[in-house]
Amino acid sequence: MNTIIKTPESEVIIRFPDCDPFNHLTNSRYIDYFANAREDHLMTYYDFNPFQLVQEKGLGWVAVQNQIAYLKPAFPLERVIIDSTLLRAKRKSLLVEMRMWSRDKRHLKSILWMTLVHYNLRTQKSELHNEELSQLLASWENPLPQPLSFEERTKQLSTPATVVNT
Repeated sequence: MNTIIKTPESEVIIRFPDCDPFNHLTNSRYIDYFANAREDHLMTYYDFNPFQLVQEKGLGWVAVQNQIAYLKPAFPLERVIIDSTLLRAKRKSLLVEMRMWSRDKRHLKSILWMTLVHYNLRTQKSELHNEELSQLLASWENPLPQPLSFEERTKQLSTPATVVNT
């Protein structure tokens, strides 16, 4: 049986056109980098193509809330590590944590909590995850050892003594 990697990661290069006049990644582009990395993680690590679900069944997820903290700037052509994990899967929603690290993973640059709602494009309404999808999501779920708010989690991860592989 294959071991499921609960926190997949990938290396990404910060692109010059995505940066502001101060040579920092533009705030709004962080979400794009995170979302693209998560899609890559789903397809690479879980062999799950979310767009196939949209095409075949008209089902997908819609982001309804983003909580993001910008802790250290990301610079043009810098190589960063983005990891992602499914903190919570409920019957109708998901909470995904995504983090951007320096290449050596010593410095947390940004953290995002994205709440997504399962959505049926055909009915134009939110929908419960079916049993098969619920089981799949449960196998990916990686809850925190103790409940934390976004602010508490950000502080926990940005404290130097934090273990990176949480």
